[in-house]
Amino acid sequence: MTTFESTIEALEHRWMRAWIQRDRKTMKAMAGRDFIFLLGSDRAAILDRASWLEAAGTRLLCDSYRFGSVYIRRHGGIAVFATGMTIEARIDGEPLSGTVWIVDLWKKSRLRRRWHLLERTVSRPDTDARLPGAVRAMQLWR
Repeated sequence: MTTFESTIEALEHRWMRAWIQRDRKTMKAMAGRDFIFLLGSDRAAILDRASWLEAAGTRLLCDSYRFGSVYIRRHGGIAVFATGMTIEARIDGEPLSGTVWIVDLWKKSRLRRRWHLLERTVSRPDTDARLPGAVRAMQLWR
């Protein structure tokens, strides 16, 4: 793992620990001004930065998480982090647990050169076992 990849993965763990601990100050410092949380589902839903910060400490609570295989890629000052994540959470007191797929976009600020989370997309993984093989069969580099 490169230093860059280690940095991004460490930021991801810091973000998740802040959520578990309801540490609004840390999440606010890590979130970009235009941060959004996007729930990918049949009826997608978005939380802006202020809504996320409020919900993450009161109504959308994370109790534990575990990352699966991690994918990290750099595009200049942008980093993409993607993984399957097992999560134990609650929304308005109701259990919301299982496996989700997350894709996070991080951007390095120009002034202080710190990484900020711009967007988190969360969705349920597709269970059609044929789909990954079909997509792999389209890879031209094989």
